[in-house]
Amino acid sequence: MTTNMKKVSIIIPVYKAEKYVAATVQAALNQTYKNLEILIIDDESPDKSIEICQQFTDSRIRIIRQKNRGLPGARNTGIRHAQGDYLTFLDADDIWLPEKVEKHVNHLENSPNVGVSFSRSAFINETGEPLGIYQMPKLTGITPALIICRNPISNGSAAIIRREVFDAIKYQDNIHGTVEDFYFDERLRHPNSDATDVECWLRIAVKTNWQIEGIPEALTLYRVNSGGLSANLLKQLESLAKVIEKARSYAPELISEYGTLARAYHLRYSARRAVSLQDGSLAVKLMHTAITTNWRILLEDPSRTLLTLAAAYSVWLLPYSLYSSLEAVALKNTGANQKRRILQDQAS
Repeated sequence: MTTNMKKVSIIIPVYKAEKYVAATVQAALNQTYKNLEILIIDDESPDKSIEICQQFTDSRIRIIRQKNRGLPGARNTGIRHAQGDYLTFLDADDIWLPEKVEKHVNHLENSPNVGVSFSRSAFINETGEPLGIYQMPKLTGITPALIICRNPISNGSAAIIRREVFDAIKYQDNIHGTVEDFYFDERLRHPNSDATDVECWLRIAVKTNWQIEGIPEALTLYRVNSGGLSANLLKQLESLAKVIEKARSYAPELISEYGTLARAYHLRYSARRAVSLQDGSLAVKLMHTAITTNWRILLEDPSRTLLTLAAAYSVWLLPYSLYSSLEAVALKNTGANQKRRILQDQAS
């Protein structure tokens, strides 16, 4: 081990995660890259999550307690305490492959203009079984328009970020009784939904010269919570609408050009979520609204838009058993194609 290895701070916000947090912390400890600190932010979790975290004895772990501030607040606290050259977030129900940190550090060390390095992600279910499908975002040429429409970073556990990037976007505010440095906007916090990460990546893309770039492997295992509610899905839409509104203040040209298109993409994403929750009538309604909000979504991404529309109508109109068997075949084909693509991208 060389002594000049850069330190990586892994920030794990913890709130009501007792079913999953042991596997999450273990995944951080299992990293092949060893110069780490693991900051567990206890966001006033009411369950046994923190007792579980206290059973780990590794000296790289620190537990930081705070009054409940939600996910963006826990991330901000983690950034303020972090001592690493690179910072990363691991949500308390997600898992990383052991080589995750090492591959991102290599990417950042070899790409001096890249400030945010992210990976693809594989979906797992509540018990940690792979679902065989992946988040497959665009990896290069990441523009502010792409971030606000389709968030290529995809989830909160996918990216590793240079400390200088956060230094470049920090601002001061007094939300909790004292003036503090902020990075994620806690004023956009929304119960049961969160789009503050999208807003943070957008601010980085608009306000700094740092590039955002992905690596092809699926290094994050992103847990899909089947206990989601259609109501939460609509709250997430509200959160994304707030991100667009806020961006109007610092990127007015971007929003005048892409605001309604971003809204259409957000509606389409919500329709896909409604399909997975078997809420066909809501899925159809969201897809119709997406297309009427900005029909360019049909031109820009016809296959995905039409597939989502077809899936919405299928859930709405077909008997459950027939829809389920069609969905199983479709997911199997999609997963096989995605896996092939990941392997091709890695090879090239």
